Amino acid sequence: MFNSAGFRRITFSLAGIGLLALVAWGVWANFSWAQTQPPAQRNAIGVAGQKSYGDALVDASIGEASNFIPALASDTASTAVTSQVYRGLVRYDRDLRLIPDLAESFEVAEDQLTITFKLRPNLTWEDGQPLTAQDCVFTWRLMSDPLTATPYGEPFTQIETAQALDDLTFIVTYKRPLARALGIWGFGIMPRHLLEGQDLSASPLARRPVGSGPFRLESWEVGQRIIMAASDNFYLGRPFLDGLITRVIPDMATQMMELKTGTLDNMKLTPDQWEEAQADPRLSETYNFFKYPDFAYTYLGFNLQDPRLADVRVRQAIAYALDKTEIIEGVILGLGQPANGPFKPGTWAHNPKVSPYPYDPKRAAALLAEAGWTDTDRDGYVDKGGQRFVLTIMTNQGNKVREQTGLVIQSRLKEVGIEVKLRIIEWAAFLKEYIDKKAFEAIIMGWTIPLDPDLFDVWHSSKTKPGELNFISYRNPEVDRLIDEGRFTLDQAKRKQAYDRIQEIFYQDVPYVFLYVPESLVAIHKRFVGPEVTALGLGDNLPQWYVPQDRQVYQLKALLSPQ
Repeated sequence: MFNSAGFRRITFSLAGIGLLALVAWGVWANFSWAQTQPPAQRNAIGVAGQKSYGDALVDASIGEASNFIPALASDTASTAVTSQVYRGLVRYDRDLRLIPDLAESFEVAEDQLTITFKLRPNLTWEDGQPLTAQDCVFTWRLMSDPLTATPYGEPFTQIETAQALDDLTFIVTYKRPLARALGIWGFGIMPRHLLEGQDLSASPLARRPVGSGPFRLESWEVGQRIIMAASDNFYLGRPFLDGLITRVIPDMATQMMELKTGTLDNMKLTPDQWEEAQADPRLSETYNFFKYPDFAYTYLGFNLQDPRLADVRVRQAIAYALDKTEIIEGVILGLGQPANGPFKPGTWAHNPKVSPYPYDPKRAAALLAEAGWTDTDRDGYVDKGGQRFVLTIMTNQGNKVREQTGLVIQSRLKEVGIEVKLRIIEWAAFLKEYIDKKAFEAIIMGWTIPLDPDLFDVWHSSKTKPGELNFISYRNPEVDRLIDEGRFTLDQAKRKQAYDRIQEIFYQDVPYVFLYVPESLVAIHKRFVGPEVTALGLGDNLPQWYVPQDRQVYQLKALLSPQ
């Protein structure tokens, strides 16, 4: 659930567009759903201004991809690919309803424990092999296997049985009602014939995936670019665009230069870039601009294994020392709102009664003194046992907003006597060498907010092992209990009670300082027809985007030619 600018997973996006790539979180009820057959292959007429096949969308990522097997893909650069290459049994529509995807229909039993999926007939993998219910059984076995090093596996372990009655009928029965039971099947189904009995870490699919989605991976030039080509096997028909190309450009300023020269078709802008772009008539003539509340928040997180930060008074002091209004107005130029917990304001799980910590440096200093941190040598910094309080805060390279946020935090903490050192680290190394190994003191990062509020993967004490998402090592027995209450009931009112209480506990515990929920700011070249903002954000209808023939720029063959 990080985005390449800072969230590690559960949602994942085509770089810059904001697609929900992992739609594995949903509430189910006693109902069934059948969907009509997919539309016939579109007739691409090729007349100026009308729908036509061809062209490609070029965007950029600040980070390099790492693995294209859905079970192992955890960073945005990787999941931007897997979200286009693989499909699940269900997906969210633009009204945030779960609807069939690879499944043609599904039915939930009255006991709320069993789901019967009917797969679409004639589904195939990209290599031409049939995609059947046996692939669904295999995906469940793989995801629930404790030997599979996946951070997504836990909800699959809640399944008691999974079976294929025939090639098109897949039935799962849960041990107990699970709020996300239907939604987890938005996870990409994986090919049994290529992965069964294989060592995932050594599988060639990590670099050359074989999926069932609208695009296939055509080329991966490490450190340079990833090219995906339209798939002729996609059950909804071939996308109009011939391809998607993501260039690795680890600096946002360089990306902006490329946007100005027209060599990028799509870019997620920083707030200052947004204002610059709005004021530039040349960019306004070339690009459409989209702004909408992001399903994400930015936070200052603490390594709770650090003895200094294990003291809740220290964490509370840091929270009081920071002025969120200053960060929102000065860093993101007012294009966001304060965060006070892990849920997006305005959504049902959000607790509006929990307010952000007020800016109160005097209270911060008092709490530090209570914890034994005082300025004994009059040098302007607090110390304890002869050691100055020096806090190293890390964030990822290429995200100027995070760097600027770090500078504001550095300044405010200096006022209460904490010396802050900022370290900016390349994205892949940041994850592998520091986050996964818990080799950090504090971090500025962000989480994508899933559509279902289940907090298990990020906050439960059982998810603190290396490579898992509770990398700050937060442990609170009451929070564990409340997380289970929230996820093992279908009663939304009871779920909200649990999540409201969790947010109250987070206010007291301060495992993070929740900083802000940003606006998503996106530029897309005007030659593309189809982009629109929905409740899902921007890009959920990407296979339907097209460029009129008289405005097309790229040919896939040319994209694949050596540069």
